[in-house]
Amino acid sequence: MPSGGRPTKLRSNPWVGQQRRGWLWRPLLDTARAELLAYAHRHGLQWIEDPGNDDIALDRNFIRHHALPLLRERWPHADAALARSATLSAQASALLDEEDARALAGIACDDPHDIRVDGLRSLPAARRARVLRRWIDRLGLPPLPAQAVARVEADLLDAAPDAKAAFAWAGATIQRWRNLLHAGLRHAPPPPDWQATWSGCEPLSLPGGGRLRLFGASGFDTPLQVGMRRGGERIRLAGRRHSHSLKHLLQDLDVPPWQRPGLPLLSAADGRLLAVADLVYAADFEAWLRSNDAGLRFEPG
Repeated sequence: MPSGGRPTKLRSNPWVGQQRRGWLWRPLLDTARAELLAYAHRHGLQWIEDPGNDDIALDRNFIRHHALPLLRERWPHADAALARSATLSAQASALLDEEDARALAGIACDDPHDIRVDGLRSLPAARRARVLRRWIDRLGLPPLPAQAVARVEADLLDAAPDAKAAFAWAGATIQRWRNLLHAGLRHAPPPPDWQATWSGCEPLSLPGGGRLRLFGASGFDTPLQVGMRRGGERIRLAGRRHSHSLKHLLQDLDVPPWQRPGLPLLSAADGRLLAVADLVYAADFEAWLRSNDAGLRFEPG
């Protein structure tokens, strides 16, 4: 079995399609309807007619009931020729799909929502378009509109690494940051005025579905305040005499811009910033965690 669990014989069969709950095999698609009917009558078989097959408002039914009879009048073997053409097209499509999958794997990151810009740009233009659409489909996002690939090429791939370029469609977005493209659903940023008091005894639920957990200790000595970024925050790290801008620290830590708004901030009662999620700790908070053999875990939503 190759990766993905699809047998090699089925991979080359144009009448096999992947469905939500498994694989659908349709081995009689290239058999003429008249031949199937004759067989069913000859063997006394019972069957169910789908009334939707007679609705000529659907393109496939219009072709079946109106276009194909005309083609057969001119070319009696039109059905066989079209079936052969469909088989060849399906085989070519299967080969393209396999190459697309390999190309996407070659530019993928640990997070499936991210791909490398330099890897994508190294692909031929036609392959880039197919890989972009495959990536978006694999993430379960809405299909890219017709002009999306051209927009991504012009606005994101050619943008400066620090330009924060983005392309949005149907509730989803692709963002560029440094050498990454990130795709996902658009979420409203957490309310900047959200606050909560947290003792650490139980996990704390955050806006957007994330949680904070304290482990290794039963709780903090005094409850902490938890909120979201508003801008201008500073924190003093262990071994440093001066405080540092949180904005610059997150840049130095290579935290992507799409993750920064959802990072919870832990503060003391006097307003001093103690921790940024589980990424950055103030000197005194880090000392408290160490002395209590405790740790902090941020679980994004």
